[in-house]
Amino acid sequence: MHNERWRTDNEHMRGRFAPSPTGQLHLGNLRTALVSWLHARSLGGEWLVRMEDLDRVTSSRANETDQLRSLAALGLHPDGQVVRQSERFELYYAAIARLRADGRVYDCYCTRREIREAVSAPHNERVGELPEAAYPGTCRTLTARRRAELVASGRRPAVRLAADGERFTVHDLVAGVYSGVSDDVVLQRNDGVPAYNLAVVVDDAAQGVTHVVRGDDLLSSTPRQRALQQLLGLATPTYAHIPMVVAPDGVRLAKRHGAVTLHDLAMRGVTPDRVLTRLATSLGLCGPNEPVELHELVERFQIGAVPTTPWSLSATDL
Repeated sequence: MHNERWRTDNEHMRGRFAPSPTGQLHLGNLRTALVSWLHARSLGGEWLVRMEDLDRVTSSRANETDQLRSLAALGLHPDGQVVRQSERFELYYAAIARLRADGRVYDCYCTRREIREAVSAPHNERVGELPEAAYPGTCRTLTARRRAELVASGRRPAVRLAADGERFTVHDLVAGVYSGVSDDVVLQRNDGVPAYNLAVVVDDAAQGVTHVVRGDDLLSSTPRQRALQQLLGLATPTYAHIPMVVAPDGVRLAKRHGAVTLHDLAMRGVTPDRVLTRLATSLGLCGPNEPVELHELVERFQIGAVPTTPWSLSATDL
């Protein structure tokens, strides 16, 4: 059913799916991947897969292989080689060096406890404009003496963006208009590992990604990424943030909810074809028991028709 090979008629349109290989893909991940793939194919574009494996402690090649196998079981094959963020650190360090040369980063020595305390403290006017739980910039004003004391005590700094309260408005293809202020987001952890918001911006630009489809839990991070795109002189993709899948208990779907991966469902006799139908049904692309081919879904798909409310699973959904 899913062995079609797709021709890319528009080399300039590139979508991507970028999971973290920390476990098996569940139905929520697969639904986002399907929307991303359908969006790219409906516009005659390319579809890339990038592994966001910055943290090698929690990521693994075994999980990567399993995730690619799950995508392939639904007929979702990337165009070209899979890119791994763990192999691209030098690109991220170069971006940080450029921002540092421009005076737009600072070293942050705060511990997690200190950050929690700073976030919960009474906020000044600037912090009131920032996203919930945003770091209020404690280390921006460290004296040279205090910085030397922290270094002498063995603390290793993270690197943060020195944001200037830039506000960005995103015209999202699914979520609509969203406006937010960039905060002093972490660009590099204190163990030297580059952070997500920087890496994703660098990679999308380097790969020529023009359209980003992802879960709406990342919508609030988009102003941060817009700030980095502007500061680094990088193009901004078109965004489409997809509502989450929620479990019967009303919270975001996770592995703990049981049969939510292709492997789990296969153990219950649910085939990938059936999963594809269920995912397509949740997007309004077919009936609950209608066998569908991917090329049919491409023909029916419109990004503007993607539901704007979460898909609530019930115990009998599959």
